[in-house]
Amino acid sequence: MQKRAGLAGQVPMNAASKSVLRVVFVTLFLDLVGFSIIFPLFPSMLEHYLLHEGHSGLFGKMLRGIELFSESAGAGPGGTVVLFGGLLGSLYSLLQFLFAPVMGSLSDRYGRRPVLLVSVAGLALSYLLWFFSETFLMLVAARLIGGIMSGNISTATAVVADVTTDEERPKGMALIGIAFGIGFILGPALGGISALLDLTKHWPGLVVYGVNPFSVPALVAFLLSVGNLIFVATNFRETLPKDSVARNRPMRTVNPLKLFHGETYPGVTRTNFAYFLFLSAFSGTEFALTFLAADRFGYGPLGNALMLLFVGVVLAGMQGTYVQRKSAVIGAKRMSVHGLFMAIPGLVLVGFAPHPLVLYVGLFFMAAGSAQVIPCMTALASLYTPADAQGRVLGVFRSLGALARALGPLIACMVYWRLGPAVTYYVVAVFLAVPLIIAQSLPQPGGTLAQDR
Repeated sequence: MQKRAGLAGQVPMNAASKSVLRVVFVTLFLDLVGFSIIFPLFPSMLEHYLLHEGHSGLFGKMLRGIELFSESAGAGPGGTVVLFGGLLGSLYSLLQFLFAPVMGSLSDRYGRRPVLLVSVAGLALSYLLWFFSETFLMLVAARLIGGIMSGNISTATAVVADVTTDEERPKGMALIGIAFGIGFILGPALGGISALLDLTKHWPGLVVYGVNPFSVPALVAFLLSVGNLIFVATNFRETLPKDSVARNRPMRTVNPLKLFHGETYPGVTRTNFAYFLFLSAFSGTEFALTFLAADRFGYGPLGNALMLLFVGVVLAGMQGTYVQRKSAVIGAKRMSVHGLFMAIPGLVLVGFAPHPLVLYVGLFFMAAGSAQVIPCMTALASLYTPADAQGRVLGVFRSLGALARALGPLIACMVYWRLGPAVTYYVVAVFLAVPLIIAQSLPQPGGTLAQDR
């Protein structure tokens, strides 16, 4: 595989490429802030809809199902609330799984810019529906639209691949990781603060229009998306060449089961599988982290918020410094392996942690390992792929990541409530040996391996 040049075949990371990457960074950052605003609100939202709708309608059916699952998993009194939030989050991730490859294929066919514009506008619409979500059904409709449009992350990833050379690819993908890290730091904080203002208490008449106690966080997310739409429309220029072969290529099937079929490009299938296994395990431990901290150290909302803030800072800091500066020297494959090695002792320390200090040391290793694995495996999937198939292949890659984030927390819940926190983290630490072995077996980018089955 030959090394691809940057935008328009110019010098790597020229001014035009850097400008495009800045636009992608801001776009993803605003997207992820809006997406994560809802995270700290799930328990209060459950109480709100339980009070107003009881066990009737869609909410009642979902609640009964969650209660049955909670009982079968051996969850404690708070299990229903936790699983309610997890289920809404899984719904969002499942829709990403289904639509990320579709968005990627559409961007290969029609260009990156129109797909980004439509998806950002769709996200704004989802937040507007949330603003008027008096009923749980309306909230679910808003999350459905948001989950479908969130597949635009695969398009943004393809843009990074368009404008970077092979050597600069891990650095570009790390930029996406930084946007994730900072977005997930700021989003929940904005959600918690903005939820302090309940419009229905100051203007009760707004209730007839569907305004609810969580409309202000929805308004913040909506305004961020509108600003994002204007920013993309005025600053982003098309990065997919007009003569791209992908524009005349048949679109990939939308059958999600076929996403697991092997790609013909060497290295892609194994990279996808390793990434899926890693993220399934890792997202499960992330989800269980607040329960462990509450059970073992009595952490409340503030303690958990500070803990998650620490994780976000380590992620963003590691990707903004070490990964950005050293990935071209170390290589995406080696850095992925290093990250997996680093995450394993972190998981063991978190599972063992008899004191918060040990917990934080373990979290540092977990976050630092993840900060290397995710952008570097994304870079590998891109490096193994021809330029005219970036949107499609990276769409599949992101789609499998979304499926992992949907399944991981549910599996982790069952293991956690059945076997306890320590065993959960020890099991995941051992399990990471599987993606580690797969990562070590990957061909070097630019190699001549004929197939990857």
